[in-house]
Amino acid sequence: MSQCVTLILTTVPDAAVAQKLATDALAARLCACVTQLGAVQSSYHWQGTIESAQEIQLLFKTSVARALELEQYIHTHHPYDTPEILSWQATASAAYSQWITAETQRPLHV
Repeated sequence: MSQCVTLILTTVPDAAVAQKLATDALAARLCACVTQLGAVQSSYHWQGTIESAQEIQLLFKTSVARALELEQYIHTHHPYDTPEILSWQATASAAYSQWITAETQRPLHV
């Protein structure tokens, strides 16, 4: 039976920032997987002008339970003043969603 997972998309200015954000989020167990989708060319309105920049797109896969915490983490550690943080739920296979849930659980301290 399929279950819901949360996907979160962001863009960052370069590969070094992408690697650090992904590695740190994984180390904190905020996500089970981060896919670097590669370089993209973004055009956008910013402070009254149209800007254009090369960016790296990241796709985080997390559990529904950890999604908000991951969004907050990205916002806090992102170098942009107004980072792109897009979030949506997706249906995943039972095995994949169970893996995501297991990998994003906090360790118990007794």
